[in-house]
Amino acid sequence: MASSIPEMLRAECKCEDMAKCVLGLKELDISTYKKLLENGPTTAEQLGQLLGRERSTAYRSLQNLTSAGLVYRETKSIDIGGYYYEYTAIEPSQVKKMIKATIDEWYQKMSDLVENFDRELLGE
Repeated sequence: MASSIPEMLRAECKCEDMAKCVLGLKELDISTYKKLLENGPTTAEQLGQLLGRERSTAYRSLQNLTSAGLVYRETKSIDIGGYYYEYTAIEPSQVKKMIKATIDEWYQKMSDLVENFDRELLGE
């Protein structure tokens, strides 16, 4: 992936690249999100099987997605006692809004920094 803005502008970027950059996700996180969208509410164990990964790896990815706000978990009860977690992906339209809001916030912050660039550079 490109390491500077000019490199990014020259590179061919895909939606997934942008989502990873803006939301701080990894390739596995994107794959996990897609599997959740395809399969609906899923446990970490089931997701590990769908991804061809260990349950613990799927769980770490689910934690990343939950922290980013792309996935939520619900506690489900087991009739004979106990519980398990089921994970659900939020709709892509909501992710789109999140990404746009983050980009808008970043743009405003960069714009403010540019406005003060000459003063800060000269130490005023």
